[in-house]
Amino acid sequence: MTAESAVETLSHPAPDTARDLVERAIERGAMVTLFGPCTVEYQGRAASSLGLGDRHVTLKPDGTALVHTDEGQQPVNWQPPGCDHSVTVADESLVILSERTTPDEELEIAFETVAHAAAFDVSDPEELAVTGTEADLKDRILETPDLVESGFTPLATERETPAGAVDIYGEDAAGRTVVVELKRRRVGPDAVGQLNRYVDALRRDLHAETEVRGILVAPSVTDRARQLLAEKGLEFVSLAPP
Repeated sequence: MTAESAVETLSHPAPDTARDLVERAIERGAMVTLFGPCTVEYQGRAASSLGLGDRHVTLKPDGTALVHTDEGQQPVNWQPPGCDHSVTVADESLVILSERTTPDEELEIAFETVAHAAAFDVSDPEELAVTGTEADLKDRILETPDLVESGFTPLATERETPAGAVDIYGEDAAGRTVVVELKRRRVGPDAVGQLNRYVDALRRDLHAETEVRGILVAPSVTDRARQLLAEKGLEFVSLAPP
């Protein structure tokens, strides 16, 4: 390991050597990854047992433990942040223990052999910034209502109706009530049905003579959705999140 790389790696280490690496990493708050044939035992709110198999294990400095196989994106077993990690050697096997007390849970991973072990001093101060959401699309319209149509005036967001909350509730240039349903990606008939339920609910909720328009805002719609919009007297505006 060097000060620049802050990484330790071992290939096919002896159990004691792998234990020393993991101990050092836990002590200094580093991230650990281990790969090799292992068994996994869990005791806590339930109990589970995994026989011997090749698995990739990650121990994070926040107390998270993850056990992955070669299939799927989810770990086959895990412990949440806040757990305490420890490592021992027993019967020539490297044993990882991840424990917490609220509630009482214990994950024990016993490596028959360790094919690869690594420790990383991780520095990642950035937070994930998600863009292109429906909230971004809503903000875009609230800042520039004419993107929906000229003269559109937003009056409320998340306005409750008997059918659910309307994304944007407003009026058009003629003073007619407008319900705007937002979707961040190409949509089908389900989105049209959702908008239609909001329009019907507001028609029942407001004065009988009140005209309610429904506008679906999304990057695009399927042919069937476009057909349903026409059948139900609803409208579509093509607009994507920024």
